[in-house]
Amino acid sequence: MASPSPRLPVVFLPHGGGPWPFVNGIGSEPEKQALTRYLQSVRDMPAAPPRALLVVSAHWEEAQPTVMTSAQPPLLYDYYGFPEESYRLSWPAPGSPEVAGRVRELLTQAGIQNGASSDRGFDHGTFVPLKLTYPDAEIPTLQLSLKTGLDPREHLAIGRALAPLRDEGVFIIGSGMTFHNMRGFGPQGRAASSAFDAWLRDTTPRDAAEHDARLASWAEAPSARVAHPREEHLLPLMVVAGAAGSDRGRAAYHDTFMGVELSAHAFG
Repeated sequence: MASPSPRLPVVFLPHGGGPWPFVNGIGSEPEKQALTRYLQSVRDMPAAPPRALLVVSAHWEEAQPTVMTSAQPPLLYDYYGFPEESYRLSWPAPGSPEVAGRVRELLTQAGIQNGASSDRGFDHGTFVPLKLTYPDAEIPTLQLSLKTGLDPREHLAIGRALAPLRDEGVFIIGSGMTFHNMRGFGPQGRAASSAFDAWLRDTTPRDAAEHDARLASWAEAPSARVAHPREEHLLPLMVVAGAAGSDRGRAAYHDTFMGVELSAHAFG
């Protein structure tokens, strides 16, 4: 009998702005280098290469959690106004219809209605950061959407339903930002980003019941609605925290990007 796979960690990472690693003008060079180093290090988090990556990106919302099922997902260049070469980037990771089926099975078992998409491709919340983490695009990858309404409790529950994947070789990655106010990047947003990020970095290391309760009420945190006028870039963290189970989190990265404080959070 084969020995069981070691339980994989789960991670919430900042994906930056648009195709930032591959164009000029987004973030300073020190900021870009720091975030690049962090994203490259994510590959080393699992003790062994995962059999698949399941990504929850801020850039996909559906009426019910929806999983991509294509065996060869295309790229969605869902950013605008960047140099022509940014629309020729490639990251040809295969999909995983098998893991997609398992995702749907777990959600259904938890009483969570869900859907499938055979034509959805990788948005920039997936292919931009993972082009740094897994540049060879060798690991089967699929995305799971957020649920419209962006209820944090629902997304924590989605994560809890998917936790068994961690014992099945699937690396769950939430891709968003701990600050996402398009009018607030730069010096004008630094104080608000600092206050909210400090609250997050105090929240994820707590025990599961406490970090879940705090995340469910995230809008009460200092400068929360300045940091997130709309919370789609924070909700992937809820899925990750739910999948973390009893694991406490830690800030695996904390720096500035585009003038505001950002962090990444890892569990397990």
